[in-house]
Amino acid sequence: MDEHHRPWTGTDMTARVIDPATLAQAFRTEVSADVVRLSAERGRPLRIRGLLSQAEGPAHTYATWAQRGGASVGIDVVLSHVAEGEAAAAVAAANADEDVDGIFCYYPLAGPLDDPWLRELVDPRKDVEGMHSFWSRMLYENRRELDTGSRAILPCTPLAILKLLGEAGLGGSTAQAPLEGVVVVVINRSEVVGRPLAAMLANDGAEVISLDVSSTQLFEPAIGRHAHGVRDSDEDRRSALARADVVITGVPSRSFPLVGADEIAPGAICVNFSQFRNFDDSVHDKASVFIPRVGPMTVTMAMRNLVRLAAL
Repeated sequence: MDEHHRPWTGTDMTARVIDPATLAQAFRTEVSADVVRLSAERGRPLRIRGLLSQAEGPAHTYATWAQRGGASVGIDVVLSHVAEGEAAAAVAAANADEDVDGIFCYYPLAGPLDDPWLRELVDPRKDVEGMHSFWSRMLYENRRELDTGSRAILPCTPLAILKLLGEAGLGGSTAQAPLEGVVVVVINRSEVVGRPLAAMLANDGAEVISLDVSSTQLFEPAIGRHAHGVRDSDEDRRSALARADVVITGVPSRSFPLVGADEIAPGAICVNFSQFRNFDDSVHDKASVFIPRVGPMTVTMAMRNLVRLAAL
């Protein structure tokens, strides 16, 4: 990794901690101006229909944050509590409602077997999460614009992490491959965050090592070809972490063996997007940047996605 990418090359300092709320505020200023214009064109506020089945827990907390985040930029986030058997009908009703500009599903909604199908029922033109296969296919094929020239919608949390990495100083001078030469470890391979995040990083030129409990995959950078490649790897956690410029974790378990300072490279950027702590406190003495959470930026990227969808 060259000096264009690494934000710090010192040997004796405590990691800079980035609060995602601060960066989110800068993006909200931009989003607010677009919301005012688009709301005036419609003669009403932009509106998101949030579908929620839980009265408490992480999904309920996320929905509450989204409602507050929407209000902060002038977007109405209207929450509807639905039973498992009513989720598909609720999505269909929101799709058909001309006064609904975006749909936000707070999973789990219909259960582990049906939730992936629910993502396919959401009209892509109202998909503020960017999880419909229409948008996923564009991401994995590294197609960044629609035929109309409008920007493709990207999933909220991976997009939030990329923006936070930029704030951390990660990036080079090459527009086509700004992350060329960067090695990233992602410990999470979910279809919601880990896999699309690895693809987005590799499409920007990074070498991404994706770790989960049973296997390792290497996302090869999209340099000299249109999109990234994926292959199995036999690299283990210790080897991968030792050479990573960036370590991103999202393991939703209290039993996850915490990533410690003895495992990471000096000056690494560490990002935790799990609701649980995935890093040992010791990493602060070896990392250059530590990002302890992503939530406020995720909500802001969802509102940004809504503005882009409303302008299609």
